[in-house]
Amino acid sequence: MPGFDANIPIYLQVMDYIKKEIVSGKLKPNDQVATVREMAFKFGVNPNTIQRSLQELEREGLLKSERTTGRFICATEEMILELKQTQGNQKTKQFIHEMNDLGFTHEETVNLVENMKGE
Repeated sequence: MPGFDANIPIYLQVMDYIKKEIVSGKLKPNDQVATVREMAFKFGVNPNTIQRSLQELEREGLLKSERTTGRFICATEEMILELKQTQGNQKTKQFIHEMNDLGFTHEETVNLVENMKGE
């Protein structure tokens, strides 16, 4: 897990990390996720922060809680594709914004990406 951005609430960053794990296929439907305690230790954050992240992911329909066995990924293929598209759009907007901040025009950014395809 990369370092946290001080400008973004940590629970959102944890959610984003878990979503990336789902989109990349590292976490698959029906996989059990780590416990709150395990994740809090792994990320070095308060367990309440992890709890909030997991509850939000449940509200979004990506996780389900089984009272005696833990939390599981319940995202369908359709949900995963939608999540992938949404995250791709967000990352692309961030990239374009950062390139604009560096003084690149839209055309220069497109050319740079085109020239990097073979790398």
